[in-house]
Amino acid sequence: MLTLPVLPSLPADEPPRHRLPAWLKRTLPKGNENFFTTRLIDDLKLETVCESARCPNRPECYARRTATFMILGNICTRPCGFCSVPRGTPEGLEDDEPARVAEAADRLGLKHVVITSVTRDDLPDGGADHFYRCVVAVRERTGAAVEVLTPDFMGDHAAIDRVIEANPAVFNHNLETVPRLHKKVRGKAEYRRSLDLLKRVKEVSPSMVTKTGLMLGIGETIGELFDVIADIREINCDVLTLGQYLAPTLKHIPVSRFLPPAEFDEIAAKARQFGFKQVVAGPFVRSSYHADEMVPHMEMTA
Repeated sequence: MLTLPVLPSLPADEPPRHRLPAWLKRTLPKGNENFFTTRLIDDLKLETVCESARCPNRPECYARRTATFMILGNICTRPCGFCSVPRGTPEGLEDDEPARVAEAADRLGLKHVVITSVTRDDLPDGGADHFYRCVVAVRERTGAAVEVLTPDFMGDHAAIDRVIEANPAVFNHNLETVPRLHKKVRGKAEYRRSLDLLKRVKEVSPSMVTKTGLMLGIGETIGELFDVIADIREINCDVLTLGQYLAPTLKHIPVSRFLPPAEFDEIAAKARQFGFKQVVAGPFVRSSYHADEMVPHMEMTA
């Protein structure tokens, strides 16, 4: 029987903190590699979640000549309380986007390519066929392993299966938070629907690596967190990422608590006891952060 770690909790009357603690302050990387990636993305007229979601790891990742490509436009159909991607009415699909993503991956020399998207509830298939085309285009041009980080496709099995048909190396879909906070954090998304998506992937393709991520410090309790971790493992999800929630602007859900690195280590150690093939946790961890390093390590330790 697992014993939950005894971790400090934030007093209910403590106001949100806006000043970052020392462990969340980083120095910018030196050199011109950052600018190379930025220019390439601009030249090919591509979107990245690094830019649109104001990821704190963008300078480091761009300096490593890597990025998480965001397809299906830069306008999302769902308002989520944690995300800075613009909301509104999206434009039509760009038929040449798969080729442009493939070219970017090739010019960056990527061996592991992460493709995510905005949510497109306006499309009959939620953009699943476009995901399929992007995965195939990247693999045909580069031979790289491709990881998809998808929306929930409203639970449509046909759409989920279409992405599976592309045979990505990793199928990632983030739960983000605990059920009690789901509506506040993820808007129209549903906790059970997200679990069912990951479960469906394993039912259709048992050998496909599945992955999900959670944000911490958004108001969850330690008991709620481990209840979710148990649910995730019950559907045989392989990889779990845990990172610190950072509000992209003052208009978004405020941070409830900043977890120090040692606390992330303790939570990760307990999470590994559930039997995941890989658990990655830390203040700067995001589901696509150093994604190229997760799968090889997982395969070696499986």
